[in-house]
Amino acid sequence: MVEEEEFREAEEQDLYEHLRVVVDKGQSLIRIDKFLMHRMENASRNRIQGAIEAGTVLVNEKTIKSSYKVKPGDVISVVLPHPPRDTEVYPEDIPLNIVYEDSDLLIVNKPAGMVVHPGYNNYTGTLVNGLVFHFQQLPQLPGNDGRPGLVHRIDKDTSGLLVISKNERSMAWLAKQFFDHTITRKYIALVWGNLEEDGTVTGYIGRSVRDRRVMDIYDDESKGKWSVTHYKVLERFNYVTLIECQLETGRTHQIRAHMKHIGHPLFNDATYGGDRIVSGTVFSKYRQFVVNCFELMPRQALHALSLGFLHPSTRKNIHFESELPDDFQQVLVKWRNYTEAGQSQ
Repeated sequence: MVEEEEFREAEEQDLYEHLRVVVDKGQSLIRIDKFLMHRMENASRNRIQGAIEAGTVLVNEKTIKSSYKVKPGDVISVVLPHPPRDTEVYPEDIPLNIVYEDSDLLIVNKPAGMVVHPGYNNYTGTLVNGLVFHFQQLPQLPGNDGRPGLVHRIDKDTSGLLVISKNERSMAWLAKQFFDHTITRKYIALVWGNLEEDGTVTGYIGRSVRDRRVMDIYDDESKGKWSVTHYKVLERFNYVTLIECQLETGRTHQIRAHMKHIGHPLFNDATYGGDRIVSGTVFSKYRQFVVNCFELMPRQALHALSLGFLHPSTRKNIHFESELPDDFQQVLVKWRNYTEAGQSQ
């Protein structure tokens, strides 16, 4: 059974929305930062100015300065995090694997099994609880209550890299890049079956009509959001394939749902049918080998390998990569040995 909180581990399209305000005909000339303060809940002037500086506030589809004075008929567009779902966050002394940190952001390598933020029976022990303990002044833009610093998320049982904002300007700058799909992200996944060539999976992703906790791929745009995953074959083990996935969009469970859609669910992904033997022989020795792999890696074989984006201060491209965690590496060793032993017979 899938926990409801999994859907709170959504990627950026569930976290951000594109707000649109058309200025009334009778509106007097007023600075845009003051104008938005009265139209956005819990938005301070500093936070709004940070969003404007990052280019996430547009007037008539153009970036502006905080001193810009709104005029009747102006169309103001704002990219901000999703409305709040969580309330108070309690700080906890949780060790964090920080691979990079400066005055604007930090990169965290999240272990599998850690929930990113509190909610739905996971109010303690989350990444955010640890962040609040270690960093007292993380930003919370309007609509981001309960999730300080977060600009994107990955599933509970997915390991890998996350970027955390340390100030409002950085958060707004990174949020815009996620919204525009200009951040590069690559994942490593082990999937069932023999993928013969590289490929791309597309479709409208939305909640299943049979089970709302699972995502399905549709041809009808009214049933979901457009999604694109590019994958490249890295290594084949006859019955499973190691691939690299690059996200063009970032939807809830995107890689997991996409690979299930093309008949290659992630290895040991209980939500999408990968926790059973999807391909291989009928021999009991092989079944026991797969069970041993499942026990060694009791979660979906998915790791957020890399992140690349424009830095909020230097405006230069920066890139980060992480190693596969031990459980993933050990399972790959077992599959390599099993495949080599079979070929030598």
